[in-house]
Amino acid sequence: MSSLLLGLVPALGWGMQAIVMQIVGGKFTNKVMGMVTGNLIFAAIIFIFRQPASLTPSLIIGAVLCSVFWGIGQILQVCSFDLLGVSMAMPINTAEQLIGTILFGVFYFHEWHTTRQYLFGIVAILLIIVGVIVISIRGKGSGSVSPQDFLHGIVVVSVSSAGLIGYAVIPRIFGLNGWDMLLPQAIAMWLVISGIVSRVRDNHMWRVKSWQNIITGFCFGIANLTMLLSNELNGVSIGYTLSQMNVVVSTIGGIVILHEHAGERHCKLITGLLLIIGGAIFIGLTK
Repeated sequence: MSSLLLGLVPALGWGMQAIVMQIVGGKFTNKVMGMVTGNLIFAAIIFIFRQPASLTPSLIIGAVLCSVFWGIGQILQVCSFDLLGVSMAMPINTAEQLIGTILFGVFYFHEWHTTRQYLFGIVAILLIIVGVIVISIRGKGSGSVSPQDFLHGIVVVSVSSAGLIGYAVIPRIFGLNGWDMLLPQAIAMWLVISGIVSRVRDNHMWRVKSWQNIITGFCFGIANLTMLLSNELNGVSIGYTLSQMNVVVSTIGGIVILHEHAGERHCKLITGLLLIIGGAIFIGLTK
């Protein structure tokens, strides 16, 4: 039970990260630079109290690869917020990540062995797919999202999901410990994002909004560490699924706190969220 509760901590951290990021504002370059800077500070603080057992080539390579996938996924995720809004982008992004990590957990890490696990797992995937379809359907109340932004946003979200799936599974592929990986990963993330952002025209990467967005980095740091530890204890298919329940926090927060217009989509959002949460519950039952 304690391992499952640990798996829910990232949901709060990442859910609040999306909300706080939109409240603070700034260009997407400000948002991601502030986030990786805050995450680096968080990792450095943790490092003072707990250092890696050893700095191996596997740890360095795994941290760099993980950070490259994450950097691509994270930047595109932030871009998708501006195209679709948090309340639409996050559910789609989450569902795609869940399906991808579940498939990795089953076919690469062989985390399911019994008929019961496969039965519950298939039901979970179907619920998640239907949930994201319901949320993605545009109606008369689809707000200010134009058809062009919607199509562009769907492509951006999907590529973002592929990057974030890589971020989730690479530590397990390399057999890395969450505590050991934290600082090397944070350094690599900072370097990757800095390199990408520096190539963006008029990036304003060190303006005031970047420093203000450091708070989102602490939200990310807490979520990232607990996700790494949860994936070790619960397996990727369960650990990452639980962490992605941030969709509940971010979607509801997008409507209630950010006042994103949902119109007739309120019922669709609620129905889609319930289906995705139902899928997560079935994934939990595979443990």
